[in-house]
Amino acid sequence: MNDAVSKCINGIYINREYSWLQFDKRVLDQAMDLTNPLLERCKFLSIFTSNLDEFIQVRLGSLMNQTKDAPAEEENKTNMTAKEQIAAINTILPGLYKASSETFRFLKGELYDKGVSLLKGKDLSEKQRLAAEEAFLSQVLPRVSPVVLDAKHPMFKFENLKTYLLVRLERKGRVLYGVAKLHSTTPRLFRLAKGKKVHLITAEDLLQLFAEKVFPGFTIRETILIRVTRNADFDAFSKDADDEFDYDFSRLIQTRVEGRTRGDVIRLETNAEPSDELSAFIRQHLEVRKSASFIVPDHFDYKFLFSMPDYFDYESLADLRFSAARPVIPSALAKTSDLISEVRRKDIFLAYPYQSMDVLIRLLNQAADDERVTSIKITIYRLAKNSKIISALLRARENGKEVVAVMELCARFDEENNLDNAEVLQDAGCTVFYGIDDYKVHSKIISITLEEDGKISYITHIGTGNYNEGTAKQYTDLNIITAEDGIGRDGAEFFRNLAVLNLDHEYSRLLVAPHTLKSGLIKEIDREIEKGKDGVIRAKFNSLTDLDCINKLVEASKAGVKVSLVVRGICCLLPGVPGETENISVLSIVGRFLEHSRIYSFGREGEERVYIASADMMTRNLEKRVEIAVPVLDKNVRKRILSILTTIENDNVKGRRLSPDGRYKKIQSLSKMVNSQEECLRNANTL
Repeated sequence: MNDAVSKCINGIYINREYSWLQFDKRVLDQAMDLTNPLLERCKFLSIFTSNLDEFIQVRLGSLMNQTKDAPAEEENKTNMTAKEQIAAINTILPGLYKASSETFRFLKGELYDKGVSLLKGKDLSEKQRLAAEEAFLSQVLPRVSPVVLDAKHPMFKFENLKTYLLVRLERKGRVLYGVAKLHSTTPRLFRLAKGKKVHLITAEDLLQLFAEKVFPGFTIRETILIRVTRNADFDAFSKDADDEFDYDFSRLIQTRVEGRTRGDVIRLETNAEPSDELSAFIRQHLEVRKSASFIVPDHFDYKFLFSMPDYFDYESLADLRFSAARPVIPSALAKTSDLISEVRRKDIFLAYPYQSMDVLIRLLNQAADDERVTSIKITIYRLAKNSKIISALLRARENGKEVVAVMELCARFDEENNLDNAEVLQDAGCTVFYGIDDYKVHSKIISITLEEDGKISYITHIGTGNYNEGTAKQYTDLNIITAEDGIGRDGAEFFRNLAVLNLDHEYSRLLVAPHTLKSGLIKEIDREIEKGKDGVIRAKFNSLTDLDCINKLVEASKAGVKVSLVVRGICCLLPGVPGETENISVLSIVGRFLEHSRIYSFGREGEERVYIASADMMTRNLEKRVEIAVPVLDKNVRKRILSILTTIENDNVKGRRLSPDGRYKKIQSLSKMVNSQEECLRNANTL
C-alpha cells in the first residue's frame, strides 16, 4: 500500500471514498464469481463501470470542488484533505482498470466458447472486414458527425461520457486534427458474416477502423478513441432560487442540470497511449492532468453486454441467466380486492423484490375510487418511467381527492424525470412542492386520510425504498402499510409540517431527520450500552459514515455489546480491533439484487425494538435530509423482519466479512451454504 492509500485507514476509521471503491471492487468480483451464470456476470461488469462513472462524476467532482473552495478542510475520520483523497483515488483507479480489463477478457473467452465472438478491428478476417465495411458504410457513417479543427472550425466541447474518435491528419504537409462522434441512435453492436458463431463488433471500433472514410482526402497518421468525464456535482440552494428565479426552485434545478454538460473535465480515458503530438493537443484543449488520464484498451463502458441474451437461442439461456424471479402477491392479499379493510384488520408487510409492489398500487387505486378517502399525500424521490404511482395519483385527483406530492427535484440524475412528473401533477390540479429549505426529502411515506361519519382515520405506508416499479423488482426493500392511529396521525402531521417549513417537530411514533432520527438511534444504542454484555445491536443499511454514530457503536463494543452490522457499501468503521471494535462484525452482501433495505434492531431475542427506515447511518441522511424511521409495532411483522435479517446475517455465499486489516474476505464455512437472496426467493410467499 503506497503512501497515498495508506492514509485511507486511520486506527478504527476508514476513508469514505476508499471504502466506496472497495465496494465497487466487490461488484466487479461478482463478474468472476462462477456461482453466477455467465450472462449475469457480464451484467456485473457493466454495473461496475457504471458505478465507477458515477463515482468519478459525483464524488471525485465534489472533492475537486473542495480543493478550490476549502483546500485545507480535512475529512473528519482520517483527517485527509481533498487533495490527499484525490491522490489516493488516482492511485487506486489503475488497479481497478486492470482488474476490469482482465475480467472482460475472461468473460470474452467464455462467450467465445458459447458461440459469441466479440471482435476488434485487428481480429477481423478478410471476409469479416468486408462485412464490417458494409455495416459501417450503411449503418454507421450516415450517423457520424465529423469535423476538422482549424481556424474556421475551432475546438468544440467534448460531451460528458460520450465516445469520440480523435484523428491526427495530414494533407499537403499540413497537420490537422479531426474529431468524429457517433449519433445517439447508432446501434452499439453489429453482427458480421453469419456462421456457426455469432461475430460482433462495436460501433466505436468500426468508427476507428474506417477512419479514412470519415476524413476522405487526408492521410491518417494516428487514431484514438477518447472519452471525458465531467464534474457533475452541484449544489442547489433555496436562496439561489429566491434571488435568481423568482422563488421557482424548478427553474434553478433545470439550469443546474443543463450546466453538467459544461463541468470541468476530471477524467480522460483513451483506448491507447497517444503520441507526443496528440498528447500535447489533448492537454492543450482539455486541461487534464496526467494522473487523471487512463488507458482503457478494451471498452470505456460495457452496457452492450446487457444485450448478449439477444444472440443466444432460447434453450441456451436457461443455463446462462438467473432463473426467473417474479415478485409474488402474498396469498392472503391476492384473495381480496378490499385492501383498505385488510390493512385495518392487520398491518400489511411487503418485502421487495420477492413480493410485488402491485399491492401498494392496488391500494392507491382503491383509495382513488373510495368515497371515504379525502386525501392522498406522498413523498417522491425516484419514479419509474410511465409510473403507475403517478397514474393512481392522477386518478385520485380526477375523482376529487386532494393530492399532495412532495417532489424532490435534487434526486441526482433523476432531476429531469421528476421535473416532468411534477408538471404533470400540477397540470392535473395536484398540490406539488419541492421539499423544505436546503434539505432533500428522502423519506418514503404515503398518508391516506379517510372520513366516515365525521371521524378521521388514516392508512400510512412507510418503506425503505423508492416508489419505483422498476427498482422494486431489483432492489431489496421493506414496506409496512398500517392503520395504526399513532403512526397515522404522525404521518398527517409530517406533511403539514413540511408545508409550513417546520423541521423541529417531535412525533409520537416516528423518528424524523434532521430533528429526532439521529438522536433517537443514539438513545437506542445507549439503552443497550447500559446492559453491557447483555446488550445486542443488529442493523442493516447501505452505508456507515456518520462519526457520532460510529463512535457510539465503538462505545457499545467497549461496553461488551454485541454489534452485528450488515453494510452493503461504504463502511468507515474498522471492526475487530482489540480493545476498540472487537465486539463489532461487518458483513457486506453483493448479489443478484441490490441490497437496499434499512433495519435497526435493539435488544436481545424476544425483546427487540425494531425500526425500518429510509436513512442510512450517514451524516447527509441524518443531518442534511428529511428521513423517516418507523417502529415496527405489529409482532408478526417484527418477527418476519428479524427472520429476514437473520437469513442475511447467515449468508456465506455472497457475504464478505470486513476484517481488521481493512479487507473484505469470503466467508470460510463448513456449515450449510446460505445465499440469503435465493433463500428469500424460495420463501417469497411466507416472508
